[in-house]
Amino acid sequence: MASYSIQKRDKADGTSKYRCLIRVKKKGIVLYTEQRTFTKRLPAEAWGKERIVEIEKDGFEQDETVLPTLGEIIDKTLADQNIDSTIGRSKRFCIRLLGDCDIAKVRIDKLKPQDVIEHCQSRKESGTGPATINIDVSVIRWLLKIAKSNFSYEVSQRAVIDAYDALYNQNLIAKSARRSRRPTAVEIEKLKVGLQERSSQRMAHIPYVDLLDFSILSCMRVGEVCRIRWDDVDEAQKAVIVRDRKDPRKKAGNHMLVPLLGGAWEILQKQPRNDARIFPFNERSVAAGFQRVRNELGIDDLRYHDLRREGASRLFEKGYSIDEVAQVTGHRNINTLWQVYTELFPKRLHDKDI
Repeated sequence: MASYSIQKRDKADGTSKYRCLIRVKKKGIVLYTEQRTFTKRLPAEAWGKERIVEIEKDGFEQDETVLPTLGEIIDKTLADQNIDSTIGRSKRFCIRLLGDCDIAKVRIDKLKPQDVIEHCQSRKESGTGPATINIDVSVIRWLLKIAKSNFSYEVSQRAVIDAYDALYNQNLIAKSARRSRRPTAVEIEKLKVGLQERSSQRMAHIPYVDLLDFSILSCMRVGEVCRIRWDDVDEAQKAVIVRDRKDPRKKAGNHMLVPLLGGAWEILQKQPRNDARIFPFNERSVAAGFQRVRNELGIDDLRYHDLRREGASRLFEKGYSIDEVAQVTGHRNINTLWQVYTELFPKRLHDKDI
């Protein structure tokens, strides 16, 4: 069945473009795509309706020898349930953003390093930082891999690989800066007061303070906290199984038995058992509530994920070793924890008699 959609793209100069995307799908599989960009919405809609009528009447022809554009690969990727189910929220957002960029119009076999560099320059001009642009480049390379492995197109990643040196030298891309932010005791107390007030005012009662304390003490990500289940609780060991824990080398099936220390067990036990999940709340709602209260309090540069670092830091300060902390945080690579440890105790060697 043929359909069209209009996607608006705001440019850096304040003007807008409207991309009309034609797609023919059968049982969820994209068979044909076509697109055209306009400066006004009405002409884009008129062209879309006209092409739909033509395709329904005359069908469509696609030259198999002509490879698709990067945008068409994006459409095929998101339409493939086997691939789409493995894509995280942040990556999906980046993929869709790329679909609205000029680089999406380039055929995958015609992609050059210059195209990649120009895309990054355009993103920089719009105010995007080097670490975020670096994600764009990684996703472009990933899409080229998918085009070859899943859709059997003969295409190389060479354009991206050859662009890297110039991208780094021109400061267009950079690795993400390692964060060291920890909330102060005063900030945590202010957050608890603000979160308690928000919790009591909302119809859907979310125990924000319990979630805050549990996130710190368990060193879990907010998504992990909101996924743990009562039937995964190990009463004997005062632990809980965290399923599909994030791991760059293993996307699924990474289950870990995590000990609940320092009061986390008591917080878990006092939760009502009226749902299969211990904290049956949408992780986005929890994070959004935290962010709103944080902003109202004027607390700068503090993210929910920083609570995980706070928890790890507290365990080190209590005397736990790196491998013991890793059992709680789930880090497979202890280099990250080693950095946390050395930042906490930079002068530890001075205490030793060398």
